[in-house]
Amino acid sequence: MKLRAFIDMEKIDWECLSESPAPGAIKLLEANPEKIDWWSLSENPSPDAIKLLEANPEKIYWSYMSANPSAIHLLEANHEKIYWTFLSLNTAPEAIKLLEANPDKIKWAYLSQNPSAIHLLEANQEKIDWAFLSLNTAPEAIKLLEANQEKIDWQCLSGNTASESIKLLEANQDKIDWQCLSGNTASEAIKLLEANQDKIDWTKMSANPAPGAIKLLEANPEKIMWFMLSANPGAIKLLEANQDKTYWVNLSGNPAIFEYDYKAMKDIMYNSGLFEGLMMNRFHPRNIPKFEEWGHEGIF
Repeated sequence: MKLRAFIDMEKIDWECLSESPAPGAIKLLEANPEKIDWWSLSENPSPDAIKLLEANPEKIYWSYMSANPSAIHLLEANHEKIYWTFLSLNTAPEAIKLLEANPDKIKWAYLSQNPSAIHLLEANQEKIDWAFLSLNTAPEAIKLLEANQEKIDWQCLSGNTASESIKLLEANQDKIDWQCLSGNTASEAIKLLEANQDKIDWTKMSANPAPGAIKLLEANPEKIMWFMLSANPGAIKLLEANQDKTYWVNLSGNPAIFEYDYKAMKDIMYNSGLFEGLMMNRFHPRNIPKFEEWGHEGIF
């Protein structure tokens, strides 16, 4: 991965870059360790980010790390450093097991939005925070909400991307929070917004990476909030075409500022012997009967 041609390295915000899971971002951080924001990196779920953290354990921020599903092995090895409030947000199966073994440490509000913890919520419904549950995308969470509609937080539900939650919103359009819905990436939510464009919150919409949202933004450029759009990975073409309007702090955390380096990939393939080995394998006599199936009919 490499930075797109229009990205100016001198304008990169390293704190935001440290949050980016893009492989290219981690390579830049590895090459510039003195610029890493370790707080931000501690919540970065990239496997390569975890390797950096494992190599620098004294720089880990364990509060943010506790919510990181990719870091569960580090948390299991450092029980005394776990922040249980944030662990209640962690979706890793191993995190749920830790919480099951330590129920007195669970933060039930945060757990209520954790889609991996639905069995715990079903068994402890008196402890559910219904506002946070309204954010939970698990199908079983939506069933709980359907059965307890008087407890639904409609503002939170309006941001819920689960298809069943959108059906609830479609049936209760007078309760929709259109600001929250404007940031909802579900295709069904976009259809609702397309049909109610006068209710769109363009600040929220500018951060929405859904293809349908990008089309609405392209059709209404005067309504774009460029600060929010700068972090939007779905809007990289708009940002490249309007570089004078971008905000580099937010753009630095946008994973779409990286693209595949096809020249480097080609050089590696040819110089490493990979290409030769691939050709030897594909054109081995044992594969001749497969040529027609592969679309090479008449090659010999």
